[in-house]
Amino acid sequence: MKTFVLVGITTLFSVCASAQVTMWQDLEKKMAQEEQLGDANPRTVSTVSTVSTVSGSDVYTPEAWDTNWDKLMNSWYVMHYTKKINNEAYNENVSISDSIYVERLSKLPKIIELPYNNIVRTCIDYYVDRRRSLVEYMLGLESFYFPMIEETLDKYDLPLELKYLTIVESALNPTALSRAGASGLWQFILPTGKSYGLEINSLIDERRDPVKSTDAACRYLKDLYDTYKDWNLAIAAYNCGGGNVNKAIKRSGGKTDYWAIYPYLPRETRSYLPFFIAANYVMNYYAYHKLYPVETTLPLSTDTIMVGQMIHFDQIAAILRMDKEEIKALNPQYKRDIIPGNYRPQPLKLPTVKAYAFVELEKEIAGHRSEELFTNRTYVNKSSSDNSPEKIVHRVAKGETLSTIAQRYGVTVSAICKWNNLKNTRTTVGERLVLYADNGGSGNTPIAKVSKPANTTAKTIMSTATSTSRQMTARYKVRDGDSYYTIAKKYQGYNHEDLMKLNNTKSPSLKVGQYIKVPTN
Repeated sequence: MKTFVLVGITTLFSVCASAQVTMWQDLEKKMAQEEQLGDANPRTVSTVSTVSTVSGSDVYTPEAWDTNWDKLMNSWYVMHYTKKINNEAYNENVSISDSIYVERLSKLPKIIELPYNNIVRTCIDYYVDRRRSLVEYMLGLESFYFPMIEETLDKYDLPLELKYLTIVESALNPTALSRAGASGLWQFILPTGKSYGLEINSLIDERRDPVKSTDAACRYLKDLYDTYKDWNLAIAAYNCGGGNVNKAIKRSGGKTDYWAIYPYLPRETRSYLPFFIAANYVMNYYAYHKLYPVETTLPLSTDTIMVGQMIHFDQIAAILRMDKEEIKALNPQYKRDIIPGNYRPQPLKLPTVKAYAFVELEKEIAGHRSEELFTNRTYVNKSSSDNSPEKIVHRVAKGETLSTIAQRYGVTVSAICKWNNLKNTRTTVGERLVLYADNGGSGNTPIAKVSKPANTTAKTIMSTATSTSRQMTARYKVRDGDSYYTIAKKYQGYNHEDLMKLNNTKSPSLKVGQYIKVPTN
């Protein structure tokens, strides 16, 4: 019986454009009021600390925002279920004073300290000016990932604002891959991913599984906080590793404040926390900067089923009539479009209706083009010459003796006794005998067809040997230049059509080394 494992139902709702326009009109009035207050009393808000000891030239752009832009824009979600509304009235950013930034950051519900300075402002400007379009797409896609991330953060009693690390790390792209080999929403490098229980091999990379990688990231962040007892240092260590943070602390004379050790951190890490602070800001105050979230029209409820055999995405797509890219988008952890369920039951996420269909049609799906898609052999004999003997298992039938069996396979009675450790020549009906027959590719020796075809059990092989032995057919090994026509000419009264019928095939094609049935005359 197949078992459904319900992982979750995710629904993305369309954004009402007219409602957002109305909202922005109201916000513009409020922004004007804020700007008046800000101009009257600039840079004076006491609820959020400001840090002014860093230079804006230290800003190091997150790699994911540059290297994975095209990949995100061509992802299945973006291509099929998002629609960007072009509204010229909201294409340009607005000018905001520092005091307004400080005030807005102070109002965010948070546990992690989010101070403001000139480098944080530079990072905010990067989001709202240089990467407006990407931010708008992430605003539309956040409702697909953030509910799951928030649930996991809450499970480990972690600050929910940590979800915005995925903005900096991967721009919400589960298949993001850095130049250093970090992968997934949370950009785990391979050793760290494995140390937190993520499976990574030639076919599976659970760093790209949003659910499993989020759980691993939460455990990693919790461990880092337990080490430093400071979220800013923990976030820095998440980016560059605890070793680099420890070196920075030592070089600073033992200081344990992020902004005090700032000059001693790796260049990329110096920008990491400011971009995190900026992400918290822009994902909450985007409307004040006339950023328009893309419309998402993805009413997608999904179910997850456990697959216990090897399945290729092409098989699923063909039988369930799905877009293969949709399957890949829902299951980004499978690197080669193969689910290795034969190794261990593996999860497969599909739209709910398709998930039920998969359960009903799993056998048909598994058999569709399996030999073409899975070419790796599970067993292979070592290379040998045409005259090398072949191992055969023969089941003794009623009336057979060692003499008749030996004659049928072209071997001697003494050889059969030796191969089977027999002390005499008596046989028993149903007894299995091991023989090593040498047909040398010849059609003149009456050897039963006992080679193991694909997907055939040992029981079937022995049954085949017994039944075909009564037909007195022989095996012929196809050589270079052979065809059914040339082979049939060797047997009186047979033509190529007779041979094809004998081999139960309508295809005239042959492969060198292939064995076919031939008559014994």
